[in-house]
Amino acid sequence: MLIGYARVSTNEQTLDLQLDALHKAGCNEKTYKDKISSTKEHRPELEKALDQLREGDTLVVWRLDRLGRSLQELIGLVQGIRAKGADFKSLTENIDTTTPGGKLVFHFFGALAEFERDIIQGRTKAGLEAARARGRTGGRPKLATDAAKRKKIEMARALHNDPGHSIEDICRMLHVSRSTFYRWVGMGKKV
Repeated sequence: MLIGYARVSTNEQTLDLQLDALHKAGCNEKTYKDKISSTKEHRPELEKALDQLREGDTLVVWRLDRLGRSLQELIGLVQGIRAKGADFKSLTENIDTTTPGGKLVFHFFGALAEFERDIIQGRTKAGLEAARARGRTGGRPKLATDAAKRKKIEMARALHNDPGHSIEDICRMLHVSRSTFYRWVGMGKKV
């Protein structure tokens, strides 16, 4: 069965162009429609369409950007579709995973996405190594001495005992996270 999916970002936009193309492609039994931005993680009609897919079905979209906002997201969605034994088809880009050529194109997209991830990881690793070589490390700066740390802990406890200070205020004043504050006032190990 061909299952259609159409999406527009706002209520002011119309689905007519997509629905006409999906109907022409043979999606006559089931077509799911979302009027929601692709930046939203929860797209209810897409979720219904994906749940509806069974082995041998094909999810059809008018254009790739109607399904996902990034190549990585698209690849993840199509891999999920393929794991169900179903296929995917994009009308505008002419990608059809029911054909050997369509599978090849999609695998090529997947290889490009993996290549991009590897390049980003490599750049990040090189940047961190270069920063470490110059003596810079990430994360929150350490307190200079144990005595300075003990003094800051005592101040946190004293401020906590004063009902005029909220936890948020204390954390902001001492430049510490909420979890560090709780550890210091006795909900964690003593220092």
